[in-house]
Amino acid sequence: MPATTTVLNARALLLDMDGTLVNSDAVVERVWRRWAEAHGLDPEAALKVVHGRQGYATMAVLLPDRPVERNHAENRELLAQETADVDGVVPVPGAPAFMAALAGLPHALVTSADEALAQARMGAAGLAMPVTRVTAELVGASKPDPEGFLKGAVELGHSPADCVVFEDSEAGIAAGVAAGMRVVGVGPRAAVHRPTAHVDDLTQVRIEALPDGTMRLHITA
Repeated sequence: MPATTTVLNARALLLDMDGTLVNSDAVVERVWRRWAEAHGLDPEAALKVVHGRQGYATMAVLLPDRPVERNHAENRELLAQETADVDGVVPVPGAPAFMAALAGLPHALVTSADEALAQARMGAAGLAMPVTRVTAELVGASKPDPEGFLKGAVELGHSPADCVVFEDSEAGIAAGVAAGMRVVGVGPRAAVHRPTAHVDDLTQVRIEALPDGTMRLHITA
């Protein structure tokens, strides 16, 4: 089947981290398997809901009767474990060139990781940390709530309709759609959730900076 190219114009890009820019699946699976087993849960079932959400939100889905305070406390413990463990953290194919092409253009990191975890994983993957970022500490609600993406758009000074989200997870894609933004799905988890466009990885995205300050995204799939 011949390749097809989708072209999207945007004034700003809002980028998820895990699964979109950074492949951290090895760490996520190690930490959450241990947690699930310690709580008598099926690790495979847990891994189906963990991606894209903050840890406390994942716990609320898996153990809905637990006090919120306990979820937040255990979330802090898991964040510390994940921050200390960067074994196997690598960039998603194409991410270094993608981030280099964005230098000087409006973009923000919008991640369910906190600042320390984001710094650790972006550093381990050798990727430049965006100046503008919305991390877990800065929002009151986890994805699939659109708060993070809406805050990112405000920080960059652009309307949601002018922003394009890059996401890999069901929760993240739902958050981008709820924010009124177009979404480029990245990787195998994204394909079934009907993003605006889908790529296997970031090698299939080319960024063209236009004279009026907008970006033209060439997405080949």
